[in-house]
Amino acid sequence: MAKEYDVIIIGSGPNGLEIGAYLSKAGQKVLLLEKRYEAGGGLATEQITIPDFFHNTHAIFHMMVDYAPVYQDFKLEEQYLVRHAFPELQWAMPLPDGKCLCVYTDVEKTCASIAQFSQKDADAYRDMYHECDELMKEIVGPQTFVKPEPAPLMAARADASELGRKLSDFAEKTPDDVIQERFENDHVRTLMLYTVCHWGLDYSQSGVGYLIPLYFNRMSNYRLVAGGSHRVSNALLKAIFENQGQIRTSAQIKRVIVEDGTAKGVELDDGTQIMATKAVVSTIDLHQTFLKYVGEDNLEKDFVDMVNAWQWEKWSLLDVHLALEEPPRFKAAESNPDVNKAFMYVLGYESSDELRKQWDMMATGDLPERAGYIGCFPSIHDPYQAPAGRASGLLSQMAPFELRDGGSEKWLRYKFREQIAEYQLATLERYAPNITKDKVLWWNITTPADIQNKFANMVRGSYKQGQYHPLQMGYLRPNQECSHNVTPIKNLFVGGAGVWPGGCVIWGPGYVCANTVAEECGMEKWWSEPEMVTRAREKGYLP
Repeated sequence: MAKEYDVIIIGSGPNGLEIGAYLSKAGQKVLLLEKRYEAGGGLATEQITIPDFFHNTHAIFHMMVDYAPVYQDFKLEEQYLVRHAFPELQWAMPLPDGKCLCVYTDVEKTCASIAQFSQKDADAYRDMYHECDELMKEIVGPQTFVKPEPAPLMAARADASELGRKLSDFAEKTPDDVIQERFENDHVRTLMLYTVCHWGLDYSQSGVGYLIPLYFNRMSNYRLVAGGSHRVSNALLKAIFENQGQIRTSAQIKRVIVEDGTAKGVELDDGTQIMATKAVVSTIDLHQTFLKYVGEDNLEKDFVDMVNAWQWEKWSLLDVHLALEEPPRFKAAESNPDVNKAFMYVLGYESSDELRKQWDMMATGDLPERAGYIGCFPSIHDPYQAPAGRASGLLSQMAPFELRDGGSEKWLRYKFREQIAEYQLATLERYAPNITKDKVLWWNITTPADIQNKFANMVRGSYKQGQYHPLQMGYLRPNQECSHNVTPIKNLFVGGAGVWPGGCVIWGPGYVCANTVAEECGMEKWWSEPEMVTRAREKGYLP
């Protein structure tokens, strides 16, 4: 006889774990199915260089810790001892002349740094900081954790208030437009454009500019999980187990069992059938969910066409993980000692034109000879992640999945990978001269092709399950048929990064999906609406 659960969740990444935690605590019999041996998805912390060096191999920069309801609802910090480092110096962009542009958690310290380049830009940063902070607190933050409205309704609502109109103004512009209009110094423009666009915005694309205030605000609000990102997934898994939820790893799914247009359960490759009395929830990508597991025979052609039209990101990530003999000492620290303690470094860009050129080249499958990247050395802020006196490091570069010369398979060639690591290390040495080749104890590289090979739902190295495009955001993420987590298949729900509000570990998709499943299936919710959401509704910013 087939085993039976109330809810089956496909995928145990951040969103799958979040949904499982909420619904199991609501008294539902929950089973998570995970293809890999390990739960957590992108919340991965691994020893991939040498022993006692811990590397966050995917999610590392946590941007929504202070907003995500899951932290409060499950008391992740108090009960599960999830801790975060919150470095005072968030971003540093060292320059060849020894100067350094810095973004601090303290707005006035940031302004003082910018003033070394332009007093006008320092004043502009202060104004934009306060503007985006208000937009984040009142509208954008709360929006992240509720169902989206259709674009016409959202536009009408925004037009009804002064603050909403400010957000609409951002939406109609490209990130490049906003940064060019607000700032005059090219070094300042370079850093601001990088931080606003790095997580998925096309610098030349309008229509999704409402995310600019979010990324600008989050620029000074990133956190590092003490002990590694995997500590968060471990905490949620504990919460699931404490509420009698279960997980089955190494679960190779064959199909979602659909009878008379209703999802009834899941069949595994070995023929095992597991039934769901209330819901099957998929947190993996749309193609696997509908085309592979549900099957086109169970779907209308128009819906299949919509799924096939889905666009993946224009770029992925190319990461070199380092085990270093000692922490880097930056030349720029001679004039500002804070620089050696920055959370993130933007390295290799000396102008905004270089940054735009790299984005343009990626669109054609090319890599510049001297690409820039983010540098991060987590053990400086969390000693657990490297032995005493040593340092763990990450050099994270934007890169296309499909290379014009050699395709995606070129990423798997050792000689090519070695060349990538060598030029990234040479760039680091230009800014931190003590990190010579002999100071690198070991390195491990993760290319866009490796990401897809490791995580089947990160198609083409996608780390957001789909491009941030006007036709793939808001009510249209993933499409109008599934915009509120429901699907054309009754009792089948979607709740991964491919749905609203989007990818990276922001905790929005899973939270919204947990609410939807509870409401649609008549489950009693033990959690209450976040205060920020209630306040936004009262002010008319949300329906």
